[in-house]
Amino acid sequence: MTAFCIGLTGGIGCGKSTVAQLFAELGAAIIDTDAVSHALTQPGATGFKAIIDRFGTSYLQPDGTLDRGQLRTLIFSDTAAKQTLESILHPLIYAEVLAAIHACQAPYAVIVVPLLFETGNYLPLIQRNLVVDCAEASQIARTTARSKLSETTVRAIMAQQLARNARLARADDIIRNENGLDTLRAQVAALHAQYLSLASKTSPKS
Repeated sequence: MTAFCIGLTGGIGCGKSTVAQLFAELGAAIIDTDAVSHALTQPGATGFKAIIDRFGTSYLQPDGTLDRGQLRTLIFSDTAAKQTLESILHPLIYAEVLAAIHACQAPYAVIVVPLLFETGNYLPLIQRNLVVDCAEASQIARTTARSKLSETTVRAIMAQQLARNARLARADDIIRNENGLDTLRAQVAALHAQYLSLASKTSPKS
């Protein structure tokens, strides 16, 4: 089975994970590229081995896990290193996503891709794209509150993402995440009904 697919994206701190969880509660399959990447970079995994072979054991923490903070610092400061890391991980992630789509038994799948528009890699797999949006000030406040990242680092990440207005201009559907969980849940429920209808009428791409 090849699922009807929604591409879920949005800037850092906009609430993609929360929205994905709400869709999951309604029965959608969630394929999160960040989660796939994290699994592929666990000790012993294919991506982990390839990264250490390329970048060296200095990017390991004392417990043998990947030093993600150090690696993040490297790719922000070194474009070539960023491209090398992407060349290692992106094909592996894409293959896992394809397998999950073909194995999907849910009415539709939501593929969570933070850089959906920036890379374009997953656009051929989706039937609609959904942007989770909030004010940039909210993005910064939420991300610094939940993580150890500084505001400077968060702004650097945002600078590598498509500008908010450009992202919204490309959206098929938009969820506004500014007014609490109940409002968010209502928006997800409305889109869920729409996606169920579309999935039942549309022959998904293979």
